[in-house]
Amino acid sequence: VVPVATGAVRHYQVKDKDEDKVKTICIAMHGDASVAGQGVVYETAAMARLENFDIGGTIHIVVNNQVGFTADPAQSRATRYCTDLSLCIKAPVLHVNGDNIEQVVRAARIAARYRQQFKADVIIDLVCYRRYGHNESDVPQFTQPILYKAVTKAPVVIDKYGKQLIEKGALTAEEIGR
Repeated sequence: VVPVATGAVRHYQVKDKDEDKVKTICIAMHGDASVAGQGVVYETAAMARLENFDIGGTIHIVVNNQVGFTADPAQSRATRYCTDLSLCIKAPVLHVNGDNIEQVVRAARIAARYRQQFKADVIIDLVCYRRYGHNESDVPQFTQPILYKAVTKAPVVIDKYGKQLIEKGALTAEEIGR
């Protein structure tokens, strides 16, 4: 998907004569296992600085649920972080807690400003968890019993954020319930 998305962005930049590459940008979503394990992500990122492929950077959002295809990171990659693609393309990585909605928004704003100012790739490592399996036949409790015992007990992010907004006085319970 990433090569197609970057190609579409390049098309619109050329068509619209967007020489500064600020009107159309690419935002690519990846899973932690795919960004670490699919060569097409690396290949597209590596080509991004070539003249005919340069789109002024991509904002890569990695949904890092820490159990790509139900395997521990140590079983699925040779690097510490799934975002170590950044080492090859010299892109900054913003590691952010996916349970903290305001910090996720802040990271997205920083990434957008960085991309616009430096015309380069930036990566948001959205560290979170997958409440349910990878698909309907995947039961992560079998391969990750300790982690999923904690995940099952964790509040749903939107409920947690709603409670924070009520405590701050930003919204009432009635407004959230709508």
